[in-house]
Amino acid sequence: MTREKRTRDKRQKELPKPSARQPRLTLRRNAKMARSAHAYVRGNTAKFYEWLDGIDGHALPEGPAIWICGDCHTGNLGPVADAQGRVEIQIRDLDQTVIGNPAHDLIRLGLSLATAARGSDLPGVTTLRMMEALADGYERAFDEVAGDADIRAEKPEAVRVVMKEAVRRSWRHLAEERIDDLEPTIPLGARFWPLAQRERREIAALFEKGSLARLATELRGAGDDADVEVLDAAYWVKGCSSLGRLRYAVLLDIDGAALDGDDLCLIDIKEAAQAAAPRYPGARMPRDNAARVVEGARHLSPSLGERMRAARLGERPVVLRELLPQDMKLTIEQLTRDEAMKAARFLALVVGHAHARQMDRAERRAWLGELRRNRSKTLDAPGWLWTSIVELVSSHEAGYLEHCRRYALESETKKA
Repeated sequence: MTREKRTRDKRQKELPKPSARQPRLTLRRNAKMARSAHAYVRGNTAKFYEWLDGIDGHALPEGPAIWICGDCHTGNLGPVADAQGRVEIQIRDLDQTVIGNPAHDLIRLGLSLATAARGSDLPGVTTLRMMEALADGYERAFDEVAGDADIRAEKPEAVRVVMKEAVRRSWRHLAEERIDDLEPTIPLGARFWPLAQRERREIAALFEKGSLARLATELRGAGDDADVEVLDAAYWVKGCSSLGRLRYAVLLDIDGAALDGDDLCLIDIKEAAQAAAPRYPGARMPRDNAARVVEGARHLSPSLGERMRAARLGERPVVLRELLPQDMKLTIEQLTRDEAMKAARFLALVVGHAHARQMDRAERRAWLGELRRNRSKTLDAPGWLWTSIVELVSSHEAGYLEHCRRYALESETKKA
């Protein structure tokens, strides 16, 4: 036995058993959220809506009843490929999607950008200008006269870099990141944990259903009668707000060609929980949470929605998505003043297009008119947007510091 194999075996023995996952996941989530105020905002969707609901002194406009992301922070946008391999920046996480108020997405994105600016030690005036750029980019998606070519040409550097990398990525890049090069397996370690036998049986049973097996075969042009075999699966320790829910990585072989590498398929299975984002009263949505997520994705991010399926694993609703090499996370941590403006304007345009495609012309005009009302001489953005951002940044800063205090006490107690 080689030293490398002994080290790997020892590391795998230290991984938690399925029955002992939750405490480890809770610790990891707390640690991730304590890294920065920006990370805390990303991991605290429920608190966002609690704080937003409790804000007094101003009222939010009620936009058209459309599918919204519900958790529209910067980490939930990024390159997404469609079935033909075309890549665009779109919303890439729809766990919280509901038919609701589009203003909520705009505020959530603004809060995320504002905390990123504070983490980059940018002055408050820059945050003010970012919110103006945010409003400008979002409004252009609804303005038939303004167009958006100039904004698309001003992509922030973080977007340019990730787009270039996404376009040139192939299956080999995905395989090198996720699976063992020598064998078609998912390597257990910090990111992937072992499964219980029951979980393996339930996952294998999923892909015996033709409708779910076709999720893997359709993108490869394989026929409906192509064989789909589960080669390996593991619990996936991924995300922040989703830590603690069911999450699996599944490696499939299409038509027995695993040794060629061309017909391997990596599937992400994610539990769909109740959305924290409020829906409009009377809005008709699928009652099943997995079906809700897939339906929202098809409206907001068509490239992603066509590659997703709703199912049930045991008694829980789950969403299945094939991972493509081009699907990447957009990370915006350190910003210069110029990059902050570009990021706010460009990402708001992306969200604006996701909203606008669901509205007819009359709804777009009415919503644009509402967005442009009540501007002041000192702020070229909706007053309700700025007031919400100011109060939410303050609330999140206090919540973040309190989280760090509790997390530090938990860590010291466990060490003792």
